[in-house]
Amino acid sequence: MGFLLEMLRVVLLMMIMGAAMSALFKQVYFFLGFSGGNGYLIGIAIFLWLFVMYRNKWQFAGWYKGKEREKLPRRISFALLVCSALLIILAPFLDDFPQ
Repeated sequence: MGFLLEMLRVVLLMMIMGAAMSALFKQVYFFLGFSGGNGYLIGIAIFLWLFVMYRNKWQFAGWYKGKEREKLPRRISFALLVCSALLIILAPFLDDFPQ
């Protein structure tokens, strides 16, 4: 039962936090004078950030208490967060690509 509750929690976290962050980035881009951002790049960047947050923090506060729970290595976390930041920075400049 704990595994199913954890899966529901992960899906809700991804949907709610992802939608809120996407709307925030779109507003920031609009405020900075861009017509919008590439939605795919924004989505991938947000997913990477949420993945790192879940693996390093949120999984330890959930209902699932399995054996395979461990943090991401520091280098991988850093690399994923840098990729996420680069995608967020590049998203308004690559708005010409079809979505």
